[in-house]
Amino acid sequence: MADDTPDSLIPYDEIVQEALRAVVGRVLGEVQATGGELPGNHHFYITFKTGAPGVSIPRNLKERFPDEMTIVLQNKFWDLNVDEDGFTVGLSFNQIPAKLDIPFSAITAFVDPAVDFGLQFQAVASDLAPPAHEDAENDAPEGGKPDVTPPEDGSNVVTVDFGRKK
Repeated sequence: MADDTPDSLIPYDEIVQEALRAVVGRVLGEVQATGGELPGNHHFYITFKTGAPGVSIPRNLKERFPDEMTIVLQNKFWDLNVDEDGFTVGLSFNQIPAKLDIPFSAITAFVDPAVDFGLQFQAVASDLAPPAHEDAENDAPEGGKPDVTPPEDGSNVVTVDFGRKK
């Protein structure tokens, strides 16, 4: 392929990102339909931009995670409600309950470590790399933090990154 390939007038990258975010919506919708019960050992790490439009989280969490935050849906979550634009969920942080509203457009990663499945999305809020932050530490297994080690070779992690020439 030649280096002079023209930029597409069709926004393929945006279309693919939107379709992959719909996967997250469908999975969460199925969990909602079962009354919030996760099947088998499935659990989810969901990373999102805290400053993205439509995100609503308590002020103390926004201050602690000014750019990006990862939540865990595993044992202790409630009131999961999914619609076409995003989801709402109740979680506990340091024994304090919180309600989070997260639009799908704010999500930057979705991982189900039980089956080595993951999706990564292009950042919507900024093209800059996020500053380092602490893990949210919600719903960690007894005795410690959740294992967020990247999957080994052979995983099903999908990274979509369409490079554009400028």
